Amino acid sequence: MVASSQLEQPVTGRTPYPNLAMPWLPTFADVLAAKAVIARTLQRTPLIAVPSLRERLGFDLYLKCESLQPTGAFKVRGGLYLMDRLPAEQKARGVVTASTGNHGQSIAYAARASHVNATIFVPVGANPVKVASMERLGAKVVFAGADFADSCRAGERFAAENGAYYVHPSNEPCLIAGVGTSTLEILENLPDADAIFVAIGGGSGLSAACLVGKTVNPALEVYGVQAEGAPAAYEGWKQRKLVVLDRADTFAEGVATREANDLPAQLFWDKVDAITLVSDQALKRSMVTILEHAHILAEGAGAAVLAGAVSLADQLQGKKVVCVVSGGNVTLTALKEIVNEEQPW
Repeated sequence: MVASSQLEQPVTGRTPYPNLAMPWLPTFADVLAAKAVIARTLQRTPLIAVPSLRERLGFDLYLKCESLQPTGAFKVRGGLYLMDRLPAEQKARGVVTASTGNHGQSIAYAARASHVNATIFVPVGANPVKVASMERLGAKVVFAGADFADSCRAGERFAAENGAYYVHPSNEPCLIAGVGTSTLEILENLPDADAIFVAIGGGSGLSAACLVGKTVNPALEVYGVQAEGAPAAYEGWKQRKLVVLDRADTFAEGVATREANDLPAQLFWDKVDAITLVSDQALKRSMVTILEHAHILAEGAGAAVLAGAVSLADQLQGKKVVCVVSGGNVTLTALKEIVNEEQPW
């Protein structure tokens, strides 16, 4: 396996951190560099107000519609920036990663744009919509393991055996810098935002929001949201140590991770204002609410942010609250079941 240290130097130079395998932590300057790269391929996603929920929630709700990205999630931003930074000789050997779907789509999309071979390991039973998308984008999809952690191990072994670059889904500075451009766009469009909510899977989105949000406006409140059945990042933040759980129990595969990750932890542990846990029922209810009030399709992970904001509504009264809706890849069968099962907030 080729280590992340073989990536080209970031714009800001390397920042050693002794507890990390990675040789540098992404900075705000790296996010600005990523912005220039991403602008060549992606359009800005809209930030929309949802006034119909103002009276019910007691705060002004805005949705950053990352579900409208070509792959349905903000992770494509990181994939494009990573591929731009990868040396030509490494591109020739290909890239390997593991994913429950959205990260895998981002790497497949970026790899195709850069004419790089991509192999993506996914858990057995992975979301068929996401698997089909990765394959359409030209990636080789390999089913391995019962969950995301198992797929990561399989992907790491394959990369080591084949000399490919293993793209860690979370411990990858370029991914975080790329994803950070979403928060940058939010604050350019709504500079007086009071709070931002980001769902947590591996933690790249939350760490990017903390990095950018607290740099631009130190008073900005940044909140993470995680499923009750997969609280690895929450427990790691609470205990101040990396946590590995025995299982991830949630229908929302985008947040179904059972391991906390080094690099995101170093970026958000001391900056995030709070992390809140939400039930699967709250995730489903939020999916229906976003669909009804904003006409935006969100998968469980994408709707987690609204569930988190609702759970903290008492302390958000009168504020301008942005929820980053990242993840719009849901099967019609699942959507029909959820719509029939749940009512909006």
